[in-house]
Amino acid sequence: KSGDTLYSIAFRSGMDYRKVAAANSIADPYTIYPGQIILLTEGISPSPIAVMPAASESTPIPAPRPLPAPTPVAVPAPVVGAYGSSTTVYPPAPKPIMQEPAVGEPPVAIADQPPVSAQIPAPTAAPAPPPAAIAAPPAVPTSTPIPTPVPNSIPTPTSTVDPVITPPPTAAAAPAQVTKPVAADVYSGDEVEVWLWPTAGPITRGYSESVHKGIDIGGARGEPVVAVAAGKVVYSGTGIVGFGELLIIKHNEEYLSAYGHNDRLLVTEGQTVKAGQTIAEKGSSGTDTVKLHFEIRKEGKPIDPQRVLPRR
Repeated sequence: KSGDTLYSIAFRSGMDYRKVAAANSIADPYTIYPGQIILLTEGISPSPIAVMPAASESTPIPAPRPLPAPTPVAVPAPVVGAYGSSTTVYPPAPKPIMQEPAVGEPPVAIADQPPVSAQIPAPTAAPAPPPAAIAAPPAVPTSTPIPTPVPNSIPTPTSTVDPVITPPPTAAAAPAQVTKPVAADVYSGDEVEVWLWPTAGPITRGYSESVHKGIDIGGARGEPVVAVAAGKVVYSGTGIVGFGELLIIKHNEEYLSAYGHNDRLLVTEGQTVKAGQTIAEKGSSGTDTVKLHFEIRKEGKPIDPQRVLPRR
């Protein structure tokens, strides 16, 4: 209905909004519209399978069609061979191919001609060229002295090791200072390293996995409620029964935080907030006492907020 978001629907059903979006083929930024049907499932729903109806007794079964008759093939009549008393049937022998005779000569069958290789004269080998005279190398005159080879001189190896240079003493580096981690004040979608308490006041009711999905923090009406980490407001309104004026903040793809029973909301849906920013005023909307109902959802499932909140 009007005012719902995919986050509020998944929050109300205790499901991961990403899996609900995938099951309904809804892409980021997860826009929905009034009257749209949302399947509350955490997976892709299977496509329906068509089933053929079973045949009933009243349904007539058509008779099979007769196969067409084979086409007759003409077969030539056998010829009885004249080979003695044998009864074997042989086909007529092919007629020899006759070569066109010369004028005045009888026809000659091709089978009686000599092979083609016999009619082509063998090639005559070319005469080998006369051997060329090999010129003798010129004689070395006896008067020319032959120099005696001189052995190569080998240089004396020298040391290639660089001399060791001792650097001058330097002052010792100062040890790195360890700073206490602080909560990120800008929403980036990264992992939440430090969480803040959403408001001051005593815990009036603790977390129960089966009955109470968060903690209740008492206090006075109008006390500030702050964002426990940087994030983006994904729901702001009264559409979820039992939470009154409710805010839901998305910190990353894994964590959501919820703030219920507020007296007044100070941020709007789609707004980016910083860690520690005042987002609402404590009240009693949807309940009979002034308190803040606070929840943390991990992948759509409620967890005990005191597991991640710092010790007071």
